[in-house]
Amino acid sequence: MIRQLLQITFNKDGLHSPLYIQLESEIIQLICGGVLKPGQALPPSRELAQSLKINRKTVVKTYEELNAQGWVETRDRSGVYVCANLPETSVRTINQNRKKLVRSQQPGYPLICRSSDFSIGTGLNMEINTKDIPAPLYKIDDGFPDPRIAPIEELVREYRRFGKSRLVNQVLMYGPEHGSCRLRVELANFLNRTRGMQISEKEILITKGTQMAIYLATQLLIRPGDLVFVPEPGYKDANQAFKMAGANLVFIPMDEEGMDIDKIEQLCETKKIPKMVYVIPHHHRPTTVTLCPERRMRLMNLAQKYKFALLEDDYDFDYHFSSDPLLPLASLDTEGYIIYVGSFCKSIAPGLRIGFMVAPEVVINEAAAIRKLIDRQGEQLLEEAIAGLLSGGDISRHMKKSYKIYHERLENTCRLLSQELGTYLTFKKPNGGLAIWATYREDISAKMVAQNAGKLGLKISDGTNYFFQPDTPKPDSHIRIGYCSFNETEMAAVIDMWKQALILFDSK
Repeated sequence: MIRQLLQITFNKDGLHSPLYIQLESEIIQLICGGVLKPGQALPPSRELAQSLKINRKTVVKTYEELNAQGWVETRDRSGVYVCANLPETSVRTINQNRKKLVRSQQPGYPLICRSSDFSIGTGLNMEINTKDIPAPLYKIDDGFPDPRIAPIEELVREYRRFGKSRLVNQVLMYGPEHGSCRLRVELANFLNRTRGMQISEKEILITKGTQMAIYLATQLLIRPGDLVFVPEPGYKDANQAFKMAGANLVFIPMDEEGMDIDKIEQLCETKKIPKMVYVIPHHHRPTTVTLCPERRMRLMNLAQKYKFALLEDDYDFDYHFSSDPLLPLASLDTEGYIIYVGSFCKSIAPGLRIGFMVAPEVVINEAAAIRKLIDRQGEQLLEEAIAGLLSGGDISRHMKKSYKIYHERLENTCRLLSQELGTYLTFKKPNGGLAIWATYREDISAKMVAQNAGKLGLKISDGTNYFFQPDTPKPDSHIRIGYCSFNETEMAAVIDMWKQALILFDSK
């Protein structure tokens, strides 16, 4: 077994830990792996150093550290031995080079596999074979803003300004789980001004994006067996959160005016009353449609009549091109039936993880208590910087600038889709939002087209993860096209690659 010790190799590129720490780690692994037994002698430092072609002082320092930590013991005039009081371990698997212990890719303990528990419908388990597919040159995303135009300089300015202030030490300590007080005040003012709300900072919880807010709302409201009404097609990650809480999902059809409120009313009249209705009334994901005013009023009336919660996801409020954005349902809520969630991830950049939940103060306090258990608090320095951008008007100016850019990119993308891909798909130009919802020709498989595109260097949706009922006819016939991340030149290249993928499909 000493031979194993003499075969240790080292990384000497300067990017790894010092040699004595590497040697120390290897010896500990051999002890824990049962290769070196309790009480077994280790090679003399001079012999081991010569064999490994390292300085003897490195070995001496390693033995000293192992001795201090209790892995080995030094016996006078005898040498260094593995500590005799360590428990004996059976020999673990060594890889083919017989130099490293093999790490198991499976846990040695029972695991609750949530992913298999809440997989829903047709879209969650379908995978594209990515073998031999190169890294993509372009990726059509789900509808993300272009980070290249994000107000990074302004954000860095706020970091620097606050970093030099006398308050910086406070924000580097633990803070309120509700989020920065200053940000909640500025955000309340911003939402009141732009969304017609009448709220205070006490009704706001800062989260890391909309998804955390959805998860927290779910934990507050849903018990196993509760009914949750969700749109179909819908948003996969929200559905998964509901399923993980034990909800039974009831899928409500979508049409050009939003969720089918008649269906909700019919279900309620037959005593199938939901605990919560999840709704994306503005630029529904994935279809991009906006819930019409008549249905908005009826939905709120049903919530009051049957006492269920409305979880309103307003993930990209700011970009509505046919008119001013429609005010949220939450702006009309006086009875406390709505939990409103949103973020700056779609208005500024996805990596800027600042989201929010708006609800009655009692709800916010309960949500903050749960948030504290999974994520003690947000990043206070970032929250203070965003508060500064809100206060100084930088975010409003950014949105005006990006609004113009994205509107132009929407027009350009719709023109290219019509001219180049009109024989393959149909779409309706959305009134707003950051994506286009398109439908392939009946004989086209979105999955096959995605495979062809991947080989050409374009990553696009395979048409899954939109519909979740098993009996959905041809669930992979649609695609959601995020257009904001590409300028005109880039989008032209993207459409050309996509067209080539469709031509390949037709040729087979």
